[in-house]
Amino acid sequence: MKSAALMSSQLDARAAATAIAATSVYKPGHNDHIINNKMNKPLKQIGIAYNSQTSAAYPLSEEIGHFLERLDAQIVVLCPIQEKTLRNCITENSLDALIILGGDGTMLRASHLCAAAEVPIVGINLGNFGFLMELQPNEWKDMLPRLLEGDYRLEMRMLLRAEHIRSDKALSSSLVVNEVVVCRGQHVRPIRLETEVDGAHMASYVADGVIAATPTGSTAYALAAGGAILPPELRNIIIVPVAPHLSPDQSIILSEGAVVDIRVSTTHQAVFSVDGHMPVIMENGDFVRVKSSELNSRYIRFRGPGYFYRNLNRYLEQNPALLGAS
Repeated sequence: MKSAALMSSQLDARAAATAIAATSVYKPGHNDHIINNKMNKPLKQIGIAYNSQTSAAYPLSEEIGHFLERLDAQIVVLCPIQEKTLRNCITENSLDALIILGGDGTMLRASHLCAAAEVPIVGINLGNFGFLMELQPNEWKDMLPRLLEGDYRLEMRMLLRAEHIRSDKALSSSLVVNEVVVCRGQHVRPIRLETEVDGAHMASYVADGVIAATPTGSTAYALAAGGAILPPELRNIIIVPVAPHLSPDQSIILSEGAVVDIRVSTTHQAVFSVDGHMPVIMENGDFVRVKSSELNSRYIRFRGPGYFYRNLNRYLEQNPALLGAS
């Protein structure tokens, strides 16, 4: 059991890491490429996608669709998030905006779908906490009409590109919204991982895995593994070890534009996974190269930039164990 003094020091260290990460917090006139406070284009061509596993999602989607049509919006598509019809509408540039009903997992899926087409997304939370979601179910009638008036902010969030490389050949390339994890496979034993940043050795780990996360992902798995919290407007990668054994155990925030390689050195199975998708098996010597993508997630916001810290405080109050993670 951890002593009170140790817990206190961990809290202080965690707060300090978050404070350091927050040195580029939004200021008026600063980071305007990330957050736009001006009146924007009215959004009339609307798509609505929902999590079909949530019973309330479809009837609420229909209610929202009828409501917006009465305000002269055109509902181009209304369907579950996984349907091909939605993907076609996005790739054909038929949508001005996409309304998502579900939780953070549904929002992650929408972010993958919409990034290349630059379709902005607004989320209505039907999940648990809904850290990425903008609206609660009792707020949409007041807020969604603002889409049609151009009265919203557009928040641009960093995405990553992860390449699986073997013998200097890229086997795959994936877009990352939250995190890429390189970790042990079926065998319950740690693996050795070597990390390089911009071609220079950074750290060696004997651990269950290593996470490379976006600022968006810093409040997800990376936070549960003891990582620092990054404000969403930053464009830094955070590296977080998972259950390290006699290895560096602190998260590391990389400079903007850094490229990180995570190489496996193991005689048993290792895998990597992007945003919780199916794991991909890696061989000894394989590595995952992670760098910033030219694409961004575009999230529609109706509130000021301080919303992130209010949500964060509420989230940590509901999950006090996270404050003691280290």
